[in-house]
Amino acid sequence: MKAFVTELKGKTVMTKDGQILGVLDNFMMNTRSGKLETMLIAPAENLETRLFKGDQEGHVVLSIKTMRAVKDVVVVEYEHE
Repeated sequence: MKAFVTELKGKTVMTKDGQILGVLDNFMMNTRSGKLETMLIAPAENLETRLFKGDQEGHVVLSIKTMRAVKDVVVVEYEHE
């Protein structure tokens, strides 16, 4: 799967079972390797953010490795810890 980051920002992020997590806001990159590592998601209004890893700005933080598909939405594979 190849896409420009600018094409992905603003897309709805949902789990493969249909739970909407929010909107893809940004990415974090490892400056040494140059690889994208995490997605920063602006959480949906009704999302239980306490169930997810977050940052100081209130984003949900998911590993880029959870991304499974990108079309009209970004689908991630995520299981609560």
